[in-house]
Amino acid sequence: MKIKSGSVVKSLLKYLILLLLLNGNSFAFGLNENHVKVDLIPGVTTIQPGKSFWVAVRLEVTPGWHIYWKNPGNSGYATSVAWKLPDGYSAGPLQWPYPEKFEFEGLVNYGYEGTTYLLTRITPPSDIKEGSTAVLNAEVGWLVCKDVCMPGHVSVSADMKVGSGTAEPNALGSKLISQARAMLPVDDSGWKFDATVHKGVLQIRALRPDWYKGEIKHVTFFPDQSSFFIQPDSAQILSKTTGGYVLSMPLDTSNYHGQKSVSGVLVSDTGWRGSGSERAVSFTSTLSGGPRIGTPIVQSSSDAGELLLMLLFAFAGGAILNLMPCVLPVLSLKILGFVKQAGEEKKKIFRHGAAFTIGVVASFWILAGLLLALRAGGQSLGWGFQLQSIGFVTILSVFLFLFGLSMFGVFEMGVSLTTVGQNVQGKSSYWGSLISGVLATVVATPCTAPFMGSALGFALSQPAYWSILIFTFLGLGMATPYLILTSSPALLRFVPKPGAWMETLKQFMGFLLMATVLWLLWVLSQQAGAQGVMLLLVSLLIVGLGAWIYGRWGTLYKSKSTRRIAQALALLTLIGGLAFSLQNISPRAPLTGSTEANAGGIDWRPFSPELVATLRKEDKPVFIDFTAAWCLSCQVNQRVALNTPEVAEAFRKKGVIAVMADWTNQDPVIAKALAAFGRESVPLYVLYPPGADSKPVILPELITPGMVTSAIYEIK
Repeated sequence: MKIKSGSVVKSLLKYLILLLLLNGNSFAFGLNENHVKVDLIPGVTTIQPGKSFWVAVRLEVTPGWHIYWKNPGNSGYATSVAWKLPDGYSAGPLQWPYPEKFEFEGLVNYGYEGTTYLLTRITPPSDIKEGSTAVLNAEVGWLVCKDVCMPGHVSVSADMKVGSGTAEPNALGSKLISQARAMLPVDDSGWKFDATVHKGVLQIRALRPDWYKGEIKHVTFFPDQSSFFIQPDSAQILSKTTGGYVLSMPLDTSNYHGQKSVSGVLVSDTGWRGSGSERAVSFTSTLSGGPRIGTPIVQSSSDAGELLLMLLFAFAGGAILNLMPCVLPVLSLKILGFVKQAGEEKKKIFRHGAAFTIGVVASFWILAGLLLALRAGGQSLGWGFQLQSIGFVTILSVFLFLFGLSMFGVFEMGVSLTTVGQNVQGKSSYWGSLISGVLATVVATPCTAPFMGSALGFALSQPAYWSILIFTFLGLGMATPYLILTSSPALLRFVPKPGAWMETLKQFMGFLLMATVLWLLWVLSQQAGAQGVMLLLVSLLIVGLGAWIYGRWGTLYKSKSTRRIAQALALLTLIGGLAFSLQNISPRAPLTGSTEANAGGIDWRPFSPELVATLRKEDKPVFIDFTAAWCLSCQVNQRVALNTPEVAEAFRKKGVIAVMADWTNQDPVIAKALAAFGRESVPLYVLYPPGADSKPVILPELITPGMVTSAIYEIK
């Protein structure tokens, strides 16, 4: 099919790229100010050009409720403040008061109760005019929790006048900010600190200054987000030594991989400069006793063997990914690409294969880099995370729907999924093959093929350079079958010759794309309910109208003015249809209580760490299904292995409590639970035998009824 690269394709690709770059941790806000009141308090009433001043964001929390510190602990979201300032104004880093601990059913969180002040220094430009007014805006987000948790978001602002001479202080604001600054950790208390790691224990040594004659009986270390190898619930033991103290705590070995430094806040019970003085001090130290700078984490031959094994798993998982259900439409379209390229020169065929490989591997690099960056910023995300975004599901649905219409012949989009970028003369472009690789990766990432889960879990627990290497092998594994076919002319001889039958095949492939759209609609139904699906269907209708306009009046045999009008109308219709969904579809409220019994008769309970801990204390066996609507492997396992009479009977006979951890929408609690098992993806099946101290049994990623019943009947 002939190709014309139009503005519609470019716009769609831009939307897809933007969605990939979106932070998956955006709140689904409706304003929720019932338990948190927020206002903005400047320390001055007038400002001076170039002279910085303090501003406090005050959060008043209902008694019994709490919000979160920059490191929320075992669960929760950090409170956020995003400044929107006039041109030339700048905001310094957010200053956090030291937090306190909140414990609930074995989980420990860091945060605040009552009234909290988050401080920032604002610096105006030096060329602002006297008498002018500057509006300071702050977008404040939070998660407030008690027995339940509710996200909230509000915009607050303050009007600041530019005065002459010295700045006029705000009496009340200055007092409140002064009190708030006393709660900030001090940088230099006179004490000297260092840290070592020895036999799985972090030891922080505090050497007292000569002038300090008091005694400290209790110290708590609150690690920064970067020091995530210190679990919030770790026991912290203070010992007195000659010249000071040592605070010892066990490392979380699953998250400690030779980090070179540790940082956070040390809070004493009396004060670091005597009774009633500052209780908190900032602490940063290099770690001695651990791996030196530049030393690879994989040091022994056994570790090197594990890395090699994981690289092989990654390659095998990437290759098998081509056979997973969510990749079949793209795989079929690649076969169509083989047919169209069979008549070209051998060198060109191989170059197309190389371009496709580059597209796949580059896409894996981008997704892996984005995932690692978000995790480093404190986000709880895993592989396939982009399908936890309603916006991404919407964009991808429209994208594939348009391609399906193009293959039905509604309009000549100028591309097929495997030859994006072909020019109007019909010559295949390498850019098109590269984009084909990108699209294949985007559609494939929700699946976790056999071997892939172990490789991903290993990759995301290693330093970035090892992680990228493993993701590279995933991409190479996925692209290798295509590369082999394009590099071997003998294999291409078995591909049928081009002919009229290709139009029929192309239209048939359009039905496969529409089937993928149906699957995405089902994913959306799990995220946004029936109303969200209806809104997206309306958008698809609008987008379909735009495609018809483009196909009817945007073709080459129409006049230039007609084509331009048709292209403009089609683009506006496309943007309007997308905007309609993106602005109106919102997540549905989470379900509470037990889920309905499925076709196999199993009564599933919604997952929570508290529920699992309670059931285990009651000596009940627990089966946890970590799943997601966008994970087709999970859904197939549900249908063929879990929703069966024999499995339900085994659950009943052994008294197994079924718990479902639904990760369809982003959930940091479930993400953390997955990480505890060394996993970054679903599916995951965990069976706890009776007893609070029993060791979990991990089932394979692809399960059968026999595997499940065998594991259950082995329970004593």
